[in-house]
Parts: sequence; C-alpha cells; structure tokens
Amino acid sequence: MLDLLIIGSSAAGASAGIYAARRHLNFKIVTIETGGEVALSGEVGNFPGWGETTGISISQKFQEHLALYDVKPDTGVRITRITVQDDGTFSVIGDAGDKEVTFRTKSIIATTGVHPRKLGVPGEDEFKGKGVTYCTTCDGPLFRDKVVATIGGGNSGLESALMMNEIASKVYLINKYAEFKGEPILIDKVSRSDKIEVVPEALTSEIFGSEFVSGLVYKDKEGKEHKIEVQGVFVHIGVVPNNEFLPEEVEKNEFGEVVVDKYCKTNVPGFFAAGDVTDAYKQIAIASGQGACAALSAVEYLNKLEA
Repeated sequence: MLDLLIIGSSAAGASAGIYAARRHLNFKIVTIETGGEVALSGEVGNFPGWGETTGISISQKFQEHLALYDVKPDTGVRITRITVQDDGTFSVIGDAGDKEVTFRTKSIIATTGVHPRKLGVPGEDEFKGKGVTYCTTCDGPLFRDKVVATIGGGNSGLESALMMNEIASKVYLINKYAEFKGEPILIDKVSRSDKIEVVPEALTSEIFGSEFVSGLVYKDKEGKEHKIEVQGVFVHIGVVPNNEFLPEEVEKNEFGEVVVDKYCKTNVPGFFAAGDVTDAYKQIAIASGQGACAALSAVEYLNKLEA
C-alpha cells in the first residue's frame, strides 16, 4: 500500500515528486513518458528565473531534480482504470506494454496533462507523419527551406510560426479568428517577420498530397475556398485533457478538465490533480506550483488519516 501515487512526470508531476520525496512519503511516479507537453514546447521565456530557454531544457532539469532524491519515474505505464475502494483507498490498474500492473494507494495526484486537439479534416490522419505534425519542436527541423503552414492563433501557434521562421523558406500562419489570442510579445515578433504570412479568419478544410503533403485548402470568412502549396502542416489549435482513466466520481467541467479548488483537491477525498489536466491556466509555472500544492495537500490528508 503506497501513501501516494503520482500519475505523470512533467512540470506538475515532477514538482509533486520532489515535495513527496522531501516529506519521506512511500510513493511512486508512473508515466507513459517523461516530459509531457513541456518537452514539446519551443522557446520558453516566462518560467521565472530561467530567462529564455526551451521546453526540453526545463524538462531535463525536472528529471535531474528528481534524481537528486533518488526518484526515478516508472515509465511506459499507461493508467487505464482507477477504482475508489470502500475504505477510501484506491486501486489503480495500468498497462505496462507486455503486462498489466496494479497499485494500491491511499492518495493520488493526477498530473497527466493534455494532448493536441485535431482538426478533423480530410487528409489529416492520412498524412500524419508525412507532413502533418502536432509538434513543431520535434519535427520542425525536417522542413528546412520548405514552405509550411502553421494552423492556430494562440501562443502555441505563434511559437510554432516563429520557430519555423528560422527554418522554413516561408510560413503561412492560418488563424480562424480575426485577431490572435496569444501574448503580445509573440504577436509583435510575428508581425515583424518578412517570412510569415498571416491568413486571418480562415478555416482549414482539407490537407492533400500524394505520398506526402503537398498543400491544404482553407475557407475565408466569406466561405470561398483557397488552395496553398505547402510541404508541412503544423497543427496547434488547442489541447484535450488526458482524463480517460479518471474514476467516474471525479468531477470534470464541460471541457473534460478536472475541477480542483485552491488546494488542488478534487471532490473525491484523497484524490488530487495538478497541471494542465485541471481547470487552471495552462502554463509551466502554474503547473509546477500546483504540483507542490497538491503534494502538500496530500501530506495533510495522509496526516489526518493517521491521527
């Protein structure tokens, strides 16, 4: 029987793990892979104390910090089901690839983050990995001196376009809205680029090609279709919470995000959540703080159990 099971090992999970280790809890961190969406971030300039860095660098430091306390996440484990037991503890079942694993724990912190939202248009699935990608940091260098399109109007879309500005020969930035929804500093950088062509109030309706992507079709605000030739399509239109394993008792909002209070408590005693999977702002700094908060709340909960 564990004191605590932390599910996920990115900003929130690593932070929770550090605090749990310092409190000498009997705990484990289980995760599909370390890093999460943080590792897929490009330029990061708003994580306090770091100046301008990258998501990969931050992710590596998280894992190094855990290692200082001899904490090594169990990777390759996908949690599939959590059951609340009659005594208030939790039974957790996971898929470890070639075997099923089971944990019993007094408390849980879910820090499973999010995954990219898909466009849902013809050609998207067909050309995934053949020109369509959801990670500019991962795949951007493959499109050096190519013409590409980034789809999205928030921070991730702006960051994608700016990264490809340094790699591609031309970047189309397709935004469904009239205005961008990202940070002004990113919008300003995009506006100053002579390689980024902004296409506002446009909805992508198809991605086409033969063996690989060769272009896309979008509709303008009048509904007229336009075709542009590109060799790469970077999709950054938002995220979906990784919540499929949650007990049905845990409250979620209409977006599937876990509802938490200021102490990162859910409506289920002993079940906490932190980071992008919750109904909080999606920021690395916030996820880190929530991870610490959730761990402290878990410690308080466990202390009351023993009282």
